[in-house]
Amino acid sequence: MQKLISSGLAGAIFGLGIAISGMANPAKVLNFFDLAGSWDPSLIFVMGGALITTAIGYRLVFRARQAPLFDASFHLPINKSIDARLITGSAVFGAGWGIAGFCPGGAIPAIGFGGVPVIAFVGAMVIGIVLARSVDALRHKPAKAF
Repeated sequence: MQKLISSGLAGAIFGLGIAISGMANPAKVLNFFDLAGSWDPSLIFVMGGALITTAIGYRLVFRARQAPLFDASFHLPINKSIDARLITGSAVFGAGWGIAGFCPGGAIPAIGFGGVPVIAFVGAMVIGIVLARSVDALRHKPAKAF
């Protein structure tokens, strides 16, 4: 239960930060990509602030603790390879972000503002996740012996 509460609290703080920074507004995000028009550099500052905060947080936590409070160990990524799957996923993520102005981190808090575009984006995102997991499961399914 403590793990669920701490995860919910972290998600709420993240969502609040996204909403306060304006990154739940797709027009603000799309203006970042509009270099020749109404360019808005605020996304760089939001990302930079997040990276600095995360870097400091990781250093402090890993120096002070051998394991997280509500789990037996830290779960860090071990795969460091850059492969076709990573590049394809990154390209799809970037294309969706550039077209819709939403990324998953900004879309979830934006649901609270309502509107068809965010509902459509989150619906498409969920369908994409389910399809990607289904394809991945089929690719790694052991062959049946006859």
